[in-house]
Amino acid sequence: MDQNNVCIGANPQQAVSLILRMANRHGLITGATGTGKTITLQVMAEGFASAGVPVFMADVKGDLSGLAKAAAPNEKVRQRIARLNLQHYSPRAYPTLLWDLYGRRGHPIRATISDMGPRLLANLLELNETQSEVLFAAFQIADDEGLLLLDMKDLRALLSWIADNSKSLQGSYGNLSPNSVAAIQRKLLILDQQGAEQFFGEPQIALPDLMQMDFSGNGVISILDATALMTQPRLYAMFLLWLIAELFEQLPEIGDPEKPRLVFFFDEAHLLFDHAPRALVEKVEQVVRLIRSKGVGVYFVSQSPLDIPEDILGQLGNRVQHALRAFTPKDQKAVKAAADTFRSNADLDTASVISELGVGEALVSFLDEAGRPTPVERVMIYPPESRIGPLSDDERSKHLKRSPLKDHYDTVLDRESAYELLKQRAATEVKQPAATSATTKSTRGPGRPRQSVLEAMTKSAARSIGSSLGRQIVRGILGSLLGKRR
Repeated sequence: MDQNNVCIGANPQQAVSLILRMANRHGLITGATGTGKTITLQVMAEGFASAGVPVFMADVKGDLSGLAKAAAPNEKVRQRIARLNLQHYSPRAYPTLLWDLYGRRGHPIRATISDMGPRLLANLLELNETQSEVLFAAFQIADDEGLLLLDMKDLRALLSWIADNSKSLQGSYGNLSPNSVAAIQRKLLILDQQGAEQFFGEPQIALPDLMQMDFSGNGVISILDATALMTQPRLYAMFLLWLIAELFEQLPEIGDPEKPRLVFFFDEAHLLFDHAPRALVEKVEQVVRLIRSKGVGVYFVSQSPLDIPEDILGQLGNRVQHALRAFTPKDQKAVKAAADTFRSNADLDTASVISELGVGEALVSFLDEAGRPTPVERVMIYPPESRIGPLSDDERSKHLKRSPLKDHYDTVLDRESAYELLKQRAATEVKQPAATSATTKSTRGPGRPRQSVLEAMTKSAARSIGSSLGRQIVRGILGSLLGKRR
């Protein structure tokens, strides 16, 4: 294995490889259903992992978990090995971590309400402008009151408290209509039914856990089971946007490294942009451009280049195009658009070849050492060294039991936060109705860590500073995705 390149296929003239030093220039994998995109994704993930690059990918179809098992070559694979004259093909398993937002088929991935931020949350809840402004005010009130927003019950408790005290809060935060608060609460109930309550909370995913290497120096492949998420495309899109925002915020600038520190695959990328306003597209385009300097490569996977907005498409230097069928005028437009994205090759009629490609064949153009697109080549994709197809339920269960992260993420952490503090405050007000409402001092109960008000307010202050300084970048670029802030 060439540690400086990711080899994905070959033709009679040459092997075709992605230069690792150019892998953070992002990429695109497109093609019609059943033409081989998933295999290409699997082969690229293997190549990155072998070169010591961690990978995060969403498993939309549910069949990428086979990366954790060695391949059992069948006749078709043997024929391809012989046709490509692969001398060093060796079936092997790759180090993998399995994740699932719902915690059913992998370790739970969680984020806190605070880290999701009011703008992404408003978009997830599909709030109107007035409701969004109330939600922004709620986050500010939480900071001012020293209330941690970790999970859904924290946000519900805060909103209920705001509704009960809207008149006294009006002088500092403007009109906080109980009707708008009630509308947000109803949207939260809908979100609960989609399973979002399991996503919000602690322990929050730590990015270093997605950027690991094993003892042999292989990059660990993190696979998010997204089969259930496909029925909730907005939650899927918001999670991926939140994750890339966290990467952008937390990783330091490193310029153009010899190889990426992480490669991130967006499968079903059209879900990120379907019905999205121009503001969203502009912000994602900014993040895709800027995160390159953090050493992160972002690869979009979709059926057609037309699924990707033009400004973002222009940021994707490494291209793999599987077959497209030109049965309708729309199909013909997609074929032409795909052909136009490649640097021409005098020996290929790119538009014609796109419709002729067989399963497992692709047109490929990667960036050269100078960062220029290479002329498009027709390539047969290598067979994966790992299993083609998913783990069985029994294999998945055994894999999760052996995971080094099972004791950390599989148990919910419920620290003292807004819900508990507001509950204490209400109890104090009942006992001392004439006293001025104040945040009560917490105690450390047996069995789980508690925070004092000072600790809570210190963390809230740090979060507030992050909002105005560090997070201004993220929420300015990604957090203010939809709508506008007054």
